[in-house]
Amino acid sequence: MLHPEPLATTADALRAGQIDVSTYLGKLKARTDTVEPEVSALVPEEDRWNRLDEDAAVLAGTYRDPADRPSLYGVPIGIKDIIHVDGLPTQAGSTLPPDVLAGPEATVVRLLRDAGALVFGKTVTTEFAHFDPGPTRNPHDLDRTPGGSSSGSAAAVASGICPAALGTQTIGSVIRPAAFCGIVGFKPSFGRIPTDGVIPLSTSVDHVGFFTQDTAGASLLASILCDGWRQLPAPTGRPTLAVPDGPYLEQASPVALDAFESQLERLGKGGYELVRLSTLTDIEAINERHKRLVAADAALAHDEWYREYGDRYAEETGGLIETGKAVTIDTVSEARRSRHELRAGFLELMDQHDVDLWIAPAAPGPAPEGIETTGDPVMNLPWTHTGLPTITVPAGKTADDLPLGVQCAGRFGADEDVIRWSHGLADTLST
Repeated sequence: MLHPEPLATTADALRAGQIDVSTYLGKLKARTDTVEPEVSALVPEEDRWNRLDEDAAVLAGTYRDPADRPSLYGVPIGIKDIIHVDGLPTQAGSTLPPDVLAGPEATVVRLLRDAGALVFGKTVTTEFAHFDPGPTRNPHDLDRTPGGSSSGSAAAVASGICPAALGTQTIGSVIRPAAFCGIVGFKPSFGRIPTDGVIPLSTSVDHVGFFTQDTAGASLLASILCDGWRQLPAPTGRPTLAVPDGPYLEQASPVALDAFESQLERLGKGGYELVRLSTLTDIEAINERHKRLVAADAALAHDEWYREYGDRYAEETGGLIETGKAVTIDTVSEARRSRHELRAGFLELMDQHDVDLWIAPAAPGPAPEGIETTGDPVMNLPWTHTGLPTITVPAGKTADDLPLGVQCAGRFGADEDVIRWSHGLADTLST
């Protein structure tokens, strides 16, 4: 079910005219026809390929000279189905009427279009980006989850039916599925990629992120989507990595922890300095504050829809909203304050110990069996709670040939550093 489809090299070839866009779409169609019936990464669309051909023809007429073509010329990109796209309905993995959920096209989609990208189509999401899963399967093992809530985006990129896809993360919905599917997932600093035009789950912590097959593709996409992106030179040295020892790390499974120690050993031999720091000793309280904040925000965001269509909500999502109704203003205020206090605490430790990145397992273990759940996002929660930029880098496989990933989080607003350091990390962890 896997196929290489690197974004950066594909984009270069399309822009230079080395690959014809229509020919490339034909290749993806053949790939999709083979893979999609088993992986189920895409929201069905009756006229997908005619639409893409028409969009490609318009693009070709607009940019006849390769020298004038924008950086994503002709690149088809999947869009998680909680993100509004003009001309395509938004269903959000739910059974609510699409016209009820409709809204103006998201800024992040407009940024992609302005860069010459084609909308490949909508990708499957859990209902309203919470925990009720759709039909998507992991391309590495069809009997396992691809993770969620950005299930379809991760599976589509991993299986090579599109070179990149947008996702969102409120706890672990980009970083975890990227690890489960053996690809790169990037979650920016909170607010660095616009979230307007995205159906909210929690406006306090919702992030828009994306998936690519390698870090070169992540670098290209981040430069287009992140506000105020700065092109920095390639690093001349290696970042110092901090390992968050203690109760947080102990949430991972023995399989993940054993693999993580091996990954750290590999990095140490590769010349990386590793600093083990005791932190997140109150992780259970942090987890609880984050979950209550998400529940309260979800209850507010879905209030009108839930009042009218509550019987159409999945049990998991309805339970979240009902929980959120009972969360007090004081609890919400405490959770929002916690985000900034924890972020400041991380940065203080980084300054004290001259650390550049935090490193941890990207998930509690490999993708679990079955598609009834999407796995536990607990390893991603503190980095989302604080809004720190975070990237998943593939980091080998288990004895059962299932992908594993590490996540690296940097200073708030230093997304450029996280991306440029990820290249070396990926190279070291792939050897």
